[in-house]
Amino acid sequence: MIKKCDHPGCTKAGTCRAPKNRDLKDYWFFCQEHAAEYNKNWNYYENMSPEEIEEDWERQTFGAPLKDKAKSEAESADYIKFLNDFIMGRSSFDKSPTPSKLPSKIISALTVFGLPISASWREISTKYRTLAKKYHPDTAQEKSTAAKQFTKISEAYETLKKHFGKK
Repeated sequence: MIKKCDHPGCTKAGTCRAPKNRDLKDYWFFCQEHAAEYNKNWNYYENMSPEEIEEDWERQTFGAPLKDKAKSEAESADYIKFLNDFIMGRSSFDKSPTPSKLPSKIISALTVFGLPISASWREISTKYRTLAKKYHPDTAQEKSTAAKQFTKISEAYETLKKHFGKK
């Protein structure tokens, strides 16, 4: 069923969905003309301080802060083991994967981030966070190319998430 445009006085079909608020659960239905006008003036981060925007990015990108102390300590122990193995058994770490052993889509995704094939998940997620903040269409300074760059970065991140077995 096609709804009528929610803009007052408009009788066109409301075929375009536009969020009513930041929850993204409730939507207006506008015709293309009014949807474009609404989206041009709508800012997801309106009335948020820079700290709140940063916190929202962290939560959306990496999930809720880790509250499970045992899990946090286990991850720390894994990292310490990695460092010890690296220092004590350096020869096994010097055998980094060659480009021919990695799928081309993984190499391409790492290239988007400007990272080497030996990049760790931590390096990837840090670089993603930096680039996503820089190119997000709502916060970027160069809005003309931001959406395309943001899409490219997001797709590369999803590819690497699958490769590293992250959810």
